[in-house]
Amino acid sequence: MRVPVELRLEGSEVPIGGETSDISLGGCYIELMFTLAKDTKLDIARKIDGTVLALGTVVTCDPNAGNGIKFPKMLHEDQEELRCCLDAAQEASESST
Repeated sequence: MRVPVELRLEGSEVPIGGETSDISLGGCYIELMFTLAKDTKLDIARKIDGTVLALGTVVTCDPNAGNGIKFPKMLHEDQEELRCCLDAAQEASESST
């Protein structure tokens, strides 16, 4: 599921724009023009409304492609909202086939 997001690195107020190419309750893959260092901590927010989805930690780095992000912490209400979005996307995918 593609979701436009803004990343804020720990200790920085400057947002970095990106887009998920895959997302789950445990983490996501974010496509970026440059990669972030492994173990970088960041906040991930939806670009549309700025709602923070999760606190994340970079777990993989693919040069000129993006990063795998793990969600070690997510508020219960954010988990439920993401679960609803994922369920809706799954249902839409199944009904179109």
